[in-house]
Amino acid sequence: MQWNSVSEFFAMGGYAFYVWGSFGLTAVVVAGEVLLLRAQRKNILRNLRSELLSERNSS
Repeated sequence: MQWNSVSEFFAMGGYAFYVWGSFGLTAVVVAGEVLLLRAQRKNILRNLRSELLSERNSS
């Protein structure tokens, strides 16, 4: 497909809502996944530190 102007590009031949909505939803899902993974990593590291400290104190 060839566009003659920037506005035609963003209109996507009449499919702009579908195309840009898909891009937006994908960006939101990817950002959410990154945030969830960071939170999960933080919790795992906290639990490991806690276990390590409890093992040191019990020895």
